[in-house]
Amino acid sequence: MTSKERISKAMQLGIPDRVPLMCQLSIGHYFQNSKLDPMDIWFESEGFAEALIELQQRYNFDGVLINLPGRPPDYKNYIKKIERSENETKVIWKNDCYTVIPSDDNPHFYQPDGSRRFPMFEEIDPEKLFYIEPWDITEIKYPYKWFFETEPRNFNDFFPSYHQNIIRAVKQIAGDKISIHSEIFSPWSQFLELLNYENALMAIMDDPGKVKAILERLTEGAIALAKLQASEKVDAILISSAFAGAGLISREHYIEFVLPYERKIIAEVKKEFDIPVYTHTCGSIGDRLDLMLETSTNGIDTLDPPPLGTVELEEAKKILTGKAFIKGNIDPVNTLLLGSSDQIKRDVEWRINVGKEKGGYILSSACSVAPKTPPQNIELLSQLVETFGMY
Repeated sequence: MTSKERISKAMQLGIPDRVPLMCQLSIGHYFQNSKLDPMDIWFESEGFAEALIELQQRYNFDGVLINLPGRPPDYKNYIKKIERSENETKVIWKNDCYTVIPSDDNPHFYQPDGSRRFPMFEEIDPEKLFYIEPWDITEIKYPYKWFFETEPRNFNDFFPSYHQNIIRAVKQIAGDKISIHSEIFSPWSQFLELLNYENALMAIMDDPGKVKAILERLTEGAIALAKLQASEKVDAILISSAFAGAGLISREHYIEFVLPYERKIIAEVKKEFDIPVYTHTCGSIGDRLDLMLETSTNGIDTLDPPPLGTVELEEAKKILTGKAFIKGNIDPVNTLLLGSSDQIKRDVEWRINVGKEKGGYILSSACSVAPKTPPQNIELLSQLVETFGMY
């Protein structure tokens, strides 16, 4: 089987030739371990595409997740100057805002006074919302404008022409042998990113009706983006719903503020495209796997084990086998980042043996591989699936 066929079979709840391997890497890990300059990875569509494939090949992953939007090809025209130090790059824009690119962490965009700007809940008109992209170069804006555009976009032409350029670049480099997945943010994640987390969580208590109106609008944007990505013939779409676990909201709040909107996205995409749509939620989700299934998701990603989360793989297999594929469950901190090679081998061998039973399992770190994770620890994973993952 090719890598693409292997992951496809697992996502269809079938049994491939061996357990597929596909980890999501943090942005900082690309900065630390790719041959490219972090500026090129962060600001250029082709740069991020090259970094994705470089590390996919190094680690023998069967697929990649494209979790950044395409970048404006003329971004250099907006730069005033670049300041470099040992640990970071600072890009100062012509309007005196600036971006700090650490050597090992996510970049962030700052106002001239050093603040990061978020709108207040009271000032938001739901009718002016469509989609919030936290990974846009200039981050959160309301009403939403891409990069340094001066006017809000019409919702019928919301996503700029370059938005899908990373998908196109990856497909051009990789061909048709690996599984290529794209990402959209769930309405709930968009909402938390829009207001910043504390203010968003307060809002669901203060005015749940307005929150739901906001989520409805953000659902429409998420549907539009998912369909746009599906039209580029990606192999699967991931709904990033990172903040929907028990560490942030209860089961009751999940039912109220997450489930109906993610269910609508999946239903609308499936009306037009025969494509797997699956869900990424971090942390403590052991108490809501049944609710996640009610969204009609094709799979669940991360499934953090204790102590990072609450998902025991054996229990998850009982709940999810035959209903949704599983991707994840390796502790990215205590196993991959801090573990010895012997610890990694024991831990991962056990997870492969449990996960591969009856198929539908993709071996992966539970959440993103940390920036400082030793590459040799990740390289072990491909050896382990070849040794223990055969069917």
